This record gives sequence, C-alpha cells and structure tokens, in this order.
Amino acid sequence: MNIENTKAQMRKGVLEFCILSVLKEKEAYTSEILDTLKNAKLLVVEGTVYPLLTRLKNDGLLNYRWEESTSGPPRKYYELTELGKTFLNELNGTWTELSDAVTIITNQK
Repeated sequence: MNIENTKAQMRKGVLEFCILSVLKEKEAYTSEILDTLKNAKLLVVEGTVYPLLTRLKNDGLLNYRWEESTSGPPRKYYELTELGKTFLNELNGTWTELSDAVTIITNQK
C-alpha cells in the first residue's frame, strides 16, 4: 500500500472546502489562495487549483473579476457567491460532524 497516495487523497478530499474557506472573508487571486494553503501546510500545486476554481465557478459557487497588476499580467480575483456562502455553511456543518466522528474513533482505547 502506498501511504503517499492515501495522504494525497485525503488532502484532495478537503481541498474544495479549504479553498471556499479561504474566500469566505475576502476575495483573493490564485497565488494568494495557494500561499494560504501552503502556509497551512496543505501541500497543493497550481495544476490542481486552477481546474478546481474553474469548476467551482461553473457550479455557481464563485465569481471572479479581472484587475490590472503593476507587477505583471492582470489578476483574476475570486469571491464567493451567495450560493457559495450557503454551500460553505453546509460543508462547515459536515466537517464538524466528520471531524468529531474521526476524533472519537481514533481516540478509542
């Protein structure tokens, strides 16, 4: 059994939740989202995040706007839609239930 594959699958399973959570307080562009995830020790690469952002946008959970940058090409800033905020609230509840259940199971003696 490949432990690295299992660990990657676990991270992938919570990535959508984490990205939406990053955007709950303020809009951000992709590099900011990636930096926030990396600073939290959630190992992720751009090639994983870009398609996920596109899917979340296509699902109506995110909007974006372009802004000119003084240090390079224009930046695409993402923000949660109202549907995205509702979806994130649902995920928060599910995460709490799941986290509590895993804690109970893994702390049994």
